Amino acid sequence: MFADDPAYAIPVRIAEIREARGHVVFTNGCFDLLHPGHVSYLRTACSLGDALVVGLNSDASVRRLKGPSRPVVPERDRATVLEALESVDAAVVFGEDNPVRLMRELKPAVYVKGGDYRIEDLPEAEVAKEFGAEVRIIPFEPGYSTSALIQRIKSF
Repeated sequence: MFADDPAYAIPVRIAEIREARGHVVFTNGCFDLLHPGHVSYLRTACSLGDALVVGLNSDASVRRLKGPSRPVVPERDRATVLEALESVDAAVVFGEDNPVRLMRELKPAVYVKGGDYRIEDLPEAEVAKEFGAEVRIIPFEPGYSTSALIQRIKSF
């Protein structure tokens, strides 16, 4: 799903999720070359509420954040793979470098980020406070990294 697509009414979809299941958990990231660390992270995030919505950086946003050779996998494909996971209820592509605008629209009950972040360094944490969302940091599963995976592939 695409946050800027007028055919996709995010508030309506989130309202449906809330009505059907309750508390919405939100996380965000690039999720380029999905690996077991991502899967574990998303399972844990999902366990913190009743439905998980993933904000997915657009291709342009990933290039700004990670460099001109990224993403490896286009945004539509990344969204399709994420939504195929049992733990993910919806993936929403956003074009900004952080999901602040999307968070204000979604108003999740819980905002989750990976262990390489600190709550005090996240602009999203301040936004979460605006509507009373809990902010949680989930430890990384060691040994998994998209950048390391790309380097390994390049070495062949």
